[in-house]
Amino acid sequence: MIKEIKYLLFIIIILVFIFFTGKYYFSDANKKKSYRSLINIDKKINLFSQSLPILENDTQTIIEYVKNTKTKKKKKYYFWELIDKND
Repeated sequence: MIKEIKYLLFIIIILVFIFFTGKYYFSDANKKKSYRSLINIDKKINLFSQSLPILENDTQTIIEYVKNTKTKKKKKYYFWELIDKND
């Protein structure tokens, strides 16, 4: 009997917790607070982005193309010949 009362008490406590959590989450006060915080974050982002310095592009002449005059002959491998050699 005590075991069943204990389980009933646990279930009641869990349901009350879920009820009050949902009531606060869906309340108008919580919606207003979250909306205001989103607006404040947007304002802070705009202020910060306006104070960022713009850097000049100095990468125009970075790449230098060099012709490779030393060409080494590479051995060409043939797939079927490699398999035959391993057998």
